[in-house]
Amino acid sequence: MLFGFLIGNTLSNKANAQRFYIQNGQIYSAPDSKVSQLLGLMQRAYVDEINIDSITEDVMQDLVKHLDPHSAYIPKKDLELVNSELAGSFSGIGVQFSIQNDTIGIVAVIAGGPCEGVGVLAGDKIIEVNDTAFVGKKINNERVMHTLRGPKGTKVKLGIQRAGTDETLYFTITRGDIPVHSVDATFIIDTPNKKIGFVRVNKFGESTYQEFIKALGELRQQKAEAYIVDLRENSGGYMDQAIRMANEFLRSGDMIVYSEGRAYPRYEANANGTGRFKDVPLVVLIDNFSASASEIFSGAMQDNDRATIIGRRSFGKGLVQQQMSLQDGSAVRLTVARYYTPSGRCIQKPYKMGDQEDYEKELLDRFEHGELYSADSIHFSDTTVYKTKNGRIVRGGGGIMPDIFVGRDTTLNTPWYNICVNRAYTYQFAYQYTDKHRKVLSQYKDWQSLERYLLSHPWMDDFVEFAASKGVEPNESQIAKSQPLLTRLVNAYIVRNILGDEGFFPLFERDDEITRRAVEELSK
Repeated sequence: MLFGFLIGNTLSNKANAQRFYIQNGQIYSAPDSKVSQLLGLMQRAYVDEINIDSITEDVMQDLVKHLDPHSAYIPKKDLELVNSELAGSFSGIGVQFSIQNDTIGIVAVIAGGPCEGVGVLAGDKIIEVNDTAFVGKKINNERVMHTLRGPKGTKVKLGIQRAGTDETLYFTITRGDIPVHSVDATFIIDTPNKKIGFVRVNKFGESTYQEFIKALGELRQQKAEAYIVDLRENSGGYMDQAIRMANEFLRSGDMIVYSEGRAYPRYEANANGTGRFKDVPLVVLIDNFSASASEIFSGAMQDNDRATIIGRRSFGKGLVQQQMSLQDGSAVRLTVARYYTPSGRCIQKPYKMGDQEDYEKELLDRFEHGELYSADSIHFSDTTVYKTKNGRIVRGGGGIMPDIFVGRDTTLNTPWYNICVNRAYTYQFAYQYTDKHRKVLSQYKDWQSLERYLLSHPWMDDFVEFAASKGVEPNESQIAKSQPLLTRLVNAYIVRNILGDEGFFPLFERDDEITRRAVEELSK
């Protein structure tokens, strides 16, 4: 026992000057970093008592900021919310909400969710949570999600304001599993030549591949002969989901992607030949917000000459992050490798270590340089010539350049319209219009009949008045010019409020210039 105490005391003294870590199954020791020593000295010797935990959090954030723009430190309090973005489900009450005039409005109640079971309805407004007022300027999306989400089986009491009654209605909801969907919409576009299946994927999460293959199967049952995979505004997610999706369209041995880093051995993914859609005509839609896993999928299709890529240059994220847990329950997403498309190109756009501001500003620079309107304004940092399987030249160092570029059509845009859209007045008006006419609108069960109703009941004068109440002065000539755009957008929002995304996207995409170009290409 005495010998044990002596060894323990010796190791304890050494631990004050050393830290231990495991690598390749071996235990190593290394001196504490200056940061650890300084934090320890501050905790033990500083003149006043300080919150060392708070300082440590700030230090962690600052350390990671000196790396590339995609490495990130995630505090323990934010980890569950951040992880739920890509998880197949989270625990909550099962509603889609919108904050209007400092009040939470329920846009939709998720079918089969906890709120549906107790009688909460679309159009209700949440004004109390657990007998405490929950309205006002301090209400934001993050606070609402933190409050309404929680461990499965726990309860939350909502005070609801409902149209047609002055009393506050109270519902006690037991939180349950709420599915997180990656596929926004699946529908058929009928053309004189063929049926085209359209699938929109919003992220690459845990359940994306399963949702995607189910959507393709449904479209095949509806006799789809060609397919559009819409990855616009898809910022990415899990690499393995993009690889599994790409495998469905490629032949055995076709490379999908490879990755490698300083401490990360080369990993190569190739198609195994089991894909069920290897021969179907395919178009992939991308834009400047398509990133990461979206670029892996579209890059694999492009480099293997398997699909036509249509839209605008993608974001340009070619870095691979690995999430690593820390002892206190926080985590760090650390960049460990770069990935490369089959032709060997890394599509990561240039960045400076620690310069997050300029990196984020790059998308604005594209807009100001006219890139969204003309392909001639696009410049790539990598001058190396890469070639696809069939010998076509493609570029690296700044995203995926589409095979067919479609610039933004500003023919009907006006300053009045742009202000209304940029300030989200179109969305706000659509929500209020839906709330006011919900009983009538809910009678329509498909987007075609609901659109016909909206077109036969003009709301334009009401919108102009609404915008004026927000400070946007009417301009008759600009209103007349932009009316087709405004009608399409607001009607689509109203349809979404009643029928969800399955109603919104078929209506919205019908007149979209990139989708129209894709349909034209597949109809040849």
